[in-house]
Amino acid sequence: MDILQSVALAGGMAWGSGMRLYAVLFSAGLLGRLGYLKLPAALQVLENPWVLGVAGVLLIVEFLADKIPVVDSLWDSAQTLIRIPAGAVLAALAMGEHDPALTLAAGLLGGTLTAGIHAAKAGGRALINTSPEPVSNIAASFGEDALVASGLYAAFYHPALFLALLGLCAILLLWLLPKLWRGIRLVFGRFFGSGKQTAAG
Repeated sequence: MDILQSVALAGGMAWGSGMRLYAVLFSAGLLGRLGYLKLPAALQVLENPWVLGVAGVLLIVEFLADKIPVVDSLWDSAQTLIRIPAGAVLAALAMGEHDPALTLAAGLLGGTLTAGIHAAKAGGRALINTSPEPVSNIAASFGEDALVASGLYAAFYHPALFLALLGLCAILLLWLLPKLWRGIRLVFGRFFGSGKQTAAG
């Protein structure tokens, strides 16, 4: 696997892990096992039937949990301690055939990318969940499913295109995250503020 493919694989797995970790694990492992994707030696463990089985079950659980308002935010909170280190490890292992310095750099950058994507996803869902209707939540979830599927396809089979899009994604994240944070603070500030006023009244 050449350096461009390795970097795209590392970036794709880190990026996808921020939204759908188990989809990343299952799709990479299944495609590798079927011979449609050449994984580096360090990631070939994903092709193991036991790993595929566990990843597949967790993929189904995540798919369903992500479609239910409030449950999706609880799931995201629980996954914070799993997605970010997993994204860092996957990015590092994707570079395992190259210089150890690149492996370390990929792990650091991959973990940062996963954290940013996870924060954007979780923050966006928290804001969407302030709406009483479930349609926007379900639409956002299916949109994320489609985005991850298309992004992983590009990372696996069109690395140059994926890396160009990943650069745009990084710029968008830098612009979006502060706005999401301000929105969450505003919403929860109003919520807790009204709660205090009610209690005082």
